[in-house]
Amino acid sequence: MAKLLSVKELQAKIALAEGAKASAAMKRMEAEERHKAELLERLAKPSGLSDDAVMEKASILIEHAVENGLMSVQVFRFPHTICTDNGRAINQGEAGWETTLTGIPKEIYDFWKRQLQERGYHIRYEIIDYPGGMPGDVGVFLSWG
Repeated sequence: MAKLLSVKELQAKIALAEGAKASAAMKRMEAEERHKAELLERLAKPSGLSDDAVMEKASILIEHAVENGLMSVQVFRFPHTICTDNGRAINQGEAGWETTLTGIPKEIYDFWKRQLQERGYHIRYEIIDYPGGMPGDVGVFLSWG
C-alpha cells in the first residue's frame, strides 16, 4: 500500500522544490550577468580586424540588403553603456556624438570615415529600444542613395 505523506511532509517537499527552482534561477541570472560582462568587455576593445576584413563583411551585408531592395542596413547593435555618456549624445542628436564612442562602435565609425564616406555611404547611430522607458541598445545603420 502506498504511503500518504502528511501535510507537514508535503510542505517540506514543496519548500525543497521551490528552493531548487530559486537556486536554478539564481545560477541562470549569474551566468547571464557574466555573459553580459564578457560581452561588454569584448565590445569595449578593438576587434583587431583589418580594413580588408571589415570591407568584406560590409560588402556582404550591403549586397544582401540591395538584393532585398533596401537602401539601408543595420550593421551592428550594442548596449548604450559602451558610450562614455551612456548614449545621451546619440539619443539627443548632439554634435560630436561620435566622440562618445569606444571600442568596436568607434572602430565602425572610424572605418566608415576612412573607407565608406568618400564612396557616398551614410552612417547613423540611434537608440533602437527603450526598456522600461530608458535608453537601451544603439543600432548602427549604413545607408546609400
